[in-house]
Amino acid sequence: MRAVLVALVIATPALMLPYVAADATQMIALFAILAAGLTFVEYNSTFPSIVEFRDAPPFNRLRFVTLFVTVFCLTVISKGKTDPTAMTNALTSIGTILGNAIDFPYSPVRLVVLMLPSDAPEAVIASVRTAAGLAYLISLIAMTLFLVLVRILGWPARNGAFNVWINLPLFDPTAGGDVLQRLQRDSRVNIALGFLLPFLIPAVVKAASDLIDPITLESPQTLIWTMTAWAFLPASMIMRGIAMGRVAEMIQEKRRRAYADAEDMQPA
Repeated sequence: MRAVLVALVIATPALMLPYVAADATQMIALFAILAAGLTFVEYNSTFPSIVEFRDAPPFNRLRFVTLFVTVFCLTVISKGKTDPTAMTNALTSIGTILGNAIDFPYSPVRLVVLMLPSDAPEAVIASVRTAAGLAYLISLIAMTLFLVLVRILGWPARNGAFNVWINLPLFDPTAGGDVLQRLQRDSRVNIALGFLLPFLIPAVVKAASDLIDPITLESPQTLIWTMTAWAFLPASMIMRGIAMGRVAEMIQEKRRRAYADAEDMQPA
């Protein structure tokens, strides 16, 4: 079921948008099959590979829902340009209001708009601003929900014992150094990178436009996936940083209890 849902997310723009080229459809189908296969193998194998927190729900579920909602909403907005409905008009209005509100000097949305070519049509600029505003809001809501799960609902301790090997397959506890300090360091690095990425990505794209053709985002699918990646990847990194910080807190608390029990067992 997970594999089917992952494939559905990747295929959503191609399924909903009109006038999708045959070559693009074939490429999307290939990516959807590969992603579905990777998901199926990962969640049906005993040994973990690259997917983190697979046994610590609802971390990956929240990230999946965030990705799907972002792709779906941006696809609906793009579809509304040719087949307007009440839903497409509502999402477009929300995205336009948010985009205009966040589009101030040095904001992430302003940087996304500035990475477009200087001769970009006004309609493309408005579409980018609308998509950026809505995608940014969805990512902020996802991070807020995860913070509530961690700080108020006690994730992941409420799900039972936390297995570091299964849930953090890319983290090697035997690599050297104190595990607690390394987790805390990785947590800070992920949160910092997640905060900086919405600013860095447009700057890098703009700088690279001198060497390669500048990005135009006139294609609906290009716009959808670019804005989704721009908003989802930083949010995902911040959520990963919060999660690793929470794991570090759990290890620290367990050590504290172990030291306290050891002191109580010492003879007077």
